Amino acid sequence: PEMAKDSETSPESADVLQDRLRILCLHGYRQNADSFKSKLGSFRKFVKKYADFVFITAPHNAAPMPGEEDKDISDQKSWWFNKDDKTFKGTNQNGPAYGFGESVKLVEKVWTEQGPFHGLLGFSQGACFVSLLCSLGQRNFSVVRPKFAILASGFRSGSLAHRNYYEVEITIPTLHIYGEKDEIIPKEMSLELLEKFSEPKILTHPGGHYFPATAKEKQTFVNFFEDRLIAVLEEQELERAAAVFEEQSENDNEGESEEDKEGKSNTESDDISGESEEDVKKNM
Repeated sequence: PEMAKDSETSPESADVLQDRLRILCLHGYRQNADSFKSKLGSFRKFVKKYADFVFITAPHNAAPMPGEEDKDISDQKSWWFNKDDKTFKGTNQNGPAYGFGESVKLVEKVWTEQGPFHGLLGFSQGACFVSLLCSLGQRNFSVVRPKFAILASGFRSGSLAHRNYYEVEITIPTLHIYGEKDEIIPKEMSLELLEKFSEPKILTHPGGHYFPATAKEKQTFVNFFEDRLIAVLEEQELERAAAVFEEQSENDNEGESEEDKEGKSNTESDDISGESEEDVKKNM
């Protein structure tokens, strides 16, 4: 229908693309589900044909910035803190990971209760979190097992507790996005992270610390999501075919009457007894 006209897919696959991917989105430090969702407005429009996005808010309140103690910042959240003063800085090394466990539990709860989800998307601290979740899932330490991930302004966690997370190479397809002029998470940090992924696609933009969504980036997003959706649909088809085959086998067995079964076993034994010793040897 309409989809074939809008997309570059052949008419045969147009009806299949009615299905969409479901992606769980994790915001950056001092953001929340609503603020992140609005920042991704243009991006979501680019790929709405392929994906639905679910945004969740981190469970911990970020501490006020110096000079903002009187301001209501209850909507500024964090997935964990990597400094002893309960703040977070992407470049901080060898610090703690306060509150990380609760955030993992929250994501697992949403993944289980609001799923199925196909992929994860994260920005900044959220992208760092996505990399850690991918590692947990790949090592079967979590129910969160994405088939792909998008990491914007991502970086390796410097927390001591996360050191061993990066010893395993992540094998799912990923899209890594970073800005050439990002001063909060320098691009070198994003490049260091993507070394840990075996199938990384890279999208760079000339700007700073934000999720880019101009006409220039659109095709990269569309291509990535189209490929991911096709892979998921192919997997579903194989599962469906396997289920149908299994059902048919069961029905065939159930469809046999006791007499049929008896008759079958008699003829089988007759066949064997009818073989000469030479025939048996030949067949061996």
